Amino acid sequence: MKIIDLITWFENWAPPSWQESWDNCGWQIEPGILDEPVRVLVCLTPTLAVMQEAISLRDNGIPVNLIFAHHPLIFSPLKSLQSGNPIAEMVRLAYTHKIGVYTAHTNFDRVNDGTADMLAQILQLKQVTPIIPSQDGLGYGRVGYLEPSLTLKDLLTEIQTRLSPPNLIFSPESNLDITIDKVAVLGGSGASFISAVVKTGAKAYLTSDCKFHQFQEARDRGIILIDAGHYATERPACDRLVQKFRDLGVEWAQLSQKDEDFRQFFQQR
Repeated sequence: MKIIDLITWFENWAPPSWQESWDNCGWQIEPGILDEPVRVLVCLTPTLAVMQEAISLRDNGIPVNLIFAHHPLIFSPLKSLQSGNPIAEMVRLAYTHKIGVYTAHTNFDRVNDGTADMLAQILQLKQVTPIIPSQDGLGYGRVGYLEPSLTLKDLLTEIQTRLSPPNLIFSPESNLDITIDKVAVLGGSGASFISAVVKTGAKAYLTSDCKFHQFQEARDRGIILIDAGHYATERPACDRLVQKFRDLGVEWAQLSQKDEDFRQFFQQR
């Protein structure tokens, strides 16, 4: 399969036209590789570490020529490209080694098997629907039922076990034995969707990047807000994307081993 064939398939499944106006999906760097057989490294965030990983794989006989990322490499218009600037270095290395960088962000958030849908699958939610529907029954976030219901303590344990976040934060709740039957999920920064989640009747909402007063808002509006971190809530969709590429017939597709959670938590021993 050629790179152009893979991108054509993906854009039919998750069209770039679905992205938000502030977003930047699609080709970030395309160094003349469209007709090459695809060898793709999938990551959450395109960084120099991931680019170096791709180059190292090439040096060891695996001709990686595409980095497929969820987060855009370029968000704001660039005013200059200078030596030492991370984006400039990514561009230089991409053209030197003929490795493209393609991004699927808010368009990938909406689809089945996308970032939100993967969280719903991981928690084995039933009767799943979008928090905010868009086209063809798709949309942002997912909400569904736990069958059987879980206590809050057991739900938090399931999230910790299945996502392995370095830190799990939740709204003040004195009774960990309360029953949770309906859960909303949205990978990445989802606290701005609290009002929409309230309308779904969900008792708990799993997302990330929540601020202090957003936990207060959630508590005051009767929702247990659960923050498992940006990386932990979106990385599983990257893993699923690798499998989808392999199922399509891509000869070599792999999840990056140099993808990074940019937060660390100090633990005194």
